[in-house]
Amino acid sequence: MATRTKPTRGQQLQEAINYPLDWVEERSGLVGGIKYFLFRKVPGDVNWFQTLGSATFTAFLVQALTGVILAMYYKPDPKDAYSSIQHITNDIFAGWLVRGMHRWGASVFIILMFMHMGRVFLFGAYKFPRELNWIIGVLLLAMGLGEGFTGYLLPWDQTSYWATVVGININGTAPFLGPFLAQFLQGGTYINADTLSRFYAIHMLMIPGAIAALIGLHMYLVIRLGVTSPPWSKEAAGTGPLEQPSQNGTARSGLTRPGTRKDGR
Repeated sequence: MATRTKPTRGQQLQEAINYPLDWVEERSGLVGGIKYFLFRKVPGDVNWFQTLGSATFTAFLVQALTGVILAMYYKPDPKDAYSSIQHITNDIFAGWLVRGMHRWGASVFIILMFMHMGRVFLFGAYKFPRELNWIIGVLLLAMGLGEGFTGYLLPWDQTSYWATVVGININGTAPFLGPFLAQFLQGGTYINADTLSRFYAIHMLMIPGAIAALIGLHMYLVIRLGVTSPPWSKEAAGTGPLEQPSQNGTARSGLTRPGTRKDGR
């Protein structure tokens, strides 16, 4: 008869750690998805340029975290907005640090986004089959700029007030939708209390939610299509399911380009 060996303390500890992970995996498949995301194949000659997207995502997370902390103390009312900003800066523990990270992190977020899109353009990573991901990136840039514009008014001081007046007037000169857009942003014909609350809602709820959704779609397409090799690479860029290296070392796609046949004609 085969004798059972008593599990060692290390094995018992490993089983205790794996039990909740196995429980989650059996019911959701999240563990396998995370493993695929972390251990998927990438070209061997990627470099620091490919980290600009992750850096941009990290900057967004910092903005989201610091924004939530600031929202706990900020009061979107013309009478109390400026005083609440001063209270955060001068009275709350590390409030000056959190506000500074959010204020300057906004510029870092936009700069990193421009650098990331520049890398994608120069590396040709916007071409087939990644055109949709490029369009999503352009939308993310526009929303990031919208976040900066709507957040600039929230301190409710002279600088933010008149800068917002200029920005809204510029939007108002656009053809057809310009006057409607200006009136929508102001909540009327001029900047008032409704303008501040409207900018706060757009800055805190609408645009961040849209950015988070687009980032999720953006990352899904990156995982699905794979990471592109640098232009000087001698290896095939095919790491995703749509691109597989052929026998002669060039990348071939499982999809056909619009207007072409599978035989290449």
